[in-house]
Amino acid sequence: MTTAARRNHRLNDNAWRALSVLAALAGLAGLTASAQFAQPKAPDGQATTPLSVERASAGDAPDDPGPLATDLSSALTHPAIRKAAQKVADWQLARAEPIFNQQWTYAALYDGLLAASKTTGDPRYHDAVVKMAERFDWKLVDARFPHADDMALGQSYMDLYLEKQKPERIANTKAILDRLIVRPDDPDKLLWWWCDALFMAPPVVVRMFAATGDPHYLNYMDHEWWQTSAGLYDPAEHLYFRDSRYLTQKEKNGQKIFWSRGNGWVMGAFAKVLEVMPNDYPSRGKYIAQYKEMADRIAAIQGGDGLWRSGLLDPGSYNLPEVSGTAFFTYSLAWGINHGILDRAKFEPVVTRAWAGMLARIYADGRLGSIQPIDGQPGKFKPSASSVYGVGGFLLAASELDALSQTAPPMHPGTSLQK
Repeated sequence: MTTAARRNHRLNDNAWRALSVLAALAGLAGLTASAQFAQPKAPDGQATTPLSVERASAGDAPDDPGPLATDLSSALTHPAIRKAAQKVADWQLARAEPIFNQQWTYAALYDGLLAASKTTGDPRYHDAVVKMAERFDWKLVDARFPHADDMALGQSYMDLYLEKQKPERIANTKAILDRLIVRPDDPDKLLWWWCDALFMAPPVVVRMFAATGDPHYLNYMDHEWWQTSAGLYDPAEHLYFRDSRYLTQKEKNGQKIFWSRGNGWVMGAFAKVLEVMPNDYPSRGKYIAQYKEMADRIAAIQGGDGLWRSGLLDPGSYNLPEVSGTAFFTYSLAWGINHGILDRAKFEPVVTRAWAGMLARIYADGRLGSIQPIDGQPGKFKPSASSVYGVGGFLLAASELDALSQTAPPMHPGTSLQK
């Protein structure tokens, strides 16, 4: 990189940091975008996720991100996976830790960082999440109850509680969920009206069941999940619409609009819910059946480079692959193999190709690129675009692939990215 290019890169990085700090300060002061700007409304009239704070702190897309990494291998071996996970986690932690916040965007990153400590054996990532939780007194955002995005942080709180059962770690989350599970359905509104919500709230609710043994949490989650499925799952395509606005819209090629990251959130939710749900729970079989339907469909539409495009059924309209959706697909599919739900011979080549494709989007400094910024539909973005939730998905995928690599020799040796 030339001296001028390095200077520009530093300027871009500093600008991102300055904007992120302002956004974090706004969040800490209790400000929300709804207090600053008129927010667009969702189909049912609920306010959408506040964007001014979230967009500013979630990521960036510099014009000059530097060269791509050449020191990684896509081999499914513990050393190779650990190296890739550490490279990406180190880059993201250095940039994001000073501005950790309670938004859903960062909640996904925290889940990934907890997984990264297991993958790498490095406690720094885990400890950074604990420090974040202590800084926020183990509290969730409660400004938009019952909005699922504001509950997403509870996944990390609950996992840390299940690791070390200190009452203060779940007190606030439990209080909010106790309000949630007595809330009657509104016949005119889905509670979880957008498919992403299945990743944000259900894993938290099912973990509260695991922590307390109270079946009301699990039963409530189960009821609401299938309400959302009835409204948004396409039984012919075996994919979820992002929300009701897309039930009749079409891509340029005439296909239905199915958003990659939205379906990635759902696939990630299956893993997060099923790993805690009891094996004898009455409707567990329904979850597994839908999960396997989606897994088969997603595998069938994987791109030749191992990645999925932002619009799943019209890849030709999107010039870049989309790494956040790919990361959550990879995480979920690898989880399914590891838990004996998906056939290893069929799906291991899928996750192997996806992993190699994601590694090819890592820059020399550890930036994970080709991640669509905050949105609710397919879109376009720069190759350098990176956001914290995509990194979280990548680190979750690395954790499951690392587990997979240690159960049997990899089917494919992988390729070196060394030049």
